[in-house]
Amino acid sequence: MQSGFDGARLVRQLQDWGRELAFSQIGVAGVDLGSAEAGLRAWLDAGFHGSMAYMASHGLKRARPAELVPGTVSVITARMNYLPQGTPPDWTAQELSRLQRPGEAIVSVYARGRDYHKVLRNRLQKLADRLAAEVGPLGHRVFTDSAPVLEAELARRSGQGWRGKHTLILSREGGSMFFLGEIYVDLALPPTEPVTDHCGACSACIDACPTRAIVAPHRLDARRCISYLTIEHDGPIPLELRPLIGNRIYGCDDCQLVCPWNKFARRSPLPDFDPRDGLTGATLVELLGWSEEEFLRRTEGSPIRRIGHVRWLRNIAVAMGNALRQREDSGIRVALQQRREHPDTNVREHVAWALAQVPGQGGPQATA
Repeated sequence: MQSGFDGARLVRQLQDWGRELAFSQIGVAGVDLGSAEAGLRAWLDAGFHGSMAYMASHGLKRARPAELVPGTVSVITARMNYLPQGTPPDWTAQELSRLQRPGEAIVSVYARGRDYHKVLRNRLQKLADRLAAEVGPLGHRVFTDSAPVLEAELARRSGQGWRGKHTLILSREGGSMFFLGEIYVDLALPPTEPVTDHCGACSACIDACPTRAIVAPHRLDARRCISYLTIEHDGPIPLELRPLIGNRIYGCDDCQLVCPWNKFARRSPLPDFDPRDGLTGATLVELLGWSEEEFLRRTEGSPIRRIGHVRWLRNIAVAMGNALRQREDSGIRVALQQRREHPDTNVREHVAWALAQVPGQGGPQATA
């Protein structure tokens, strides 16, 4: 590696290269995250990570980059917008209106296109290659939500934004509709400056959370979060939370949709995040009808594929039960009945619960 390089100039070069690779911002953080360890430990001790056992098994390594990748002395952080190119100006209102159509399946905006892990990893690696070509041999490792990395804290420290009360990173220039990625490097780079908090007295995200998962400002109980329940959690969804999920079958955007800063959310220049056919505006009946083969075919290269067909059916069954509670729908009822004998116990139980939501059936209702 070359010695005596101009660190500030190199960071500016990284930012220029990042823009060429469709990143909206590049920052640099140091590796001393010691002040974040107490909060991480308290979050884990409270059990807020739910069944995400890997969170606890990695413990404080998340806050110690040099332990995760020995030799790391700086972390390059990257931000990439994901709103599709054709997103209309009133997109937040349009997304919230989907909640009023109980027969429609809602997939979180970020998951309607190509798997962001693939998109970011490829472009972060290209950025690392550019850096290595400039400075010589470079020890590095690229991360995109794929290892015990304290991602939001690194983003905050490097000036990507501040930590919103919903725990996501917020930017004055880009709201929160973006992905984060990191490159751990063995190169000492000057850190970029953090920004100040601009949430003020606003509590829109806390008030909007359907399951009250944001238990306090900057404190999220993942066990109650719809994104966790529909994506990370692989067992039965708790009975008391099922009615609160509504027609959300993969993730939840509510805390972001009501955030005033997302009027500044920017569109991605990449077609990768444009929505795929069948993942926007589809009916619950259509999606419950997908065979496992069709599910795998339609979700190839999508983040949705990671949850598998069984969890997909479980989530849709819950949404169908919530739709039936609002009004009888023979199409939904018949579709559920066709899944009653599914070989998976979890699917059968959620289908039975959904069918019991039909008014007058005598089964468990909203507080089942």
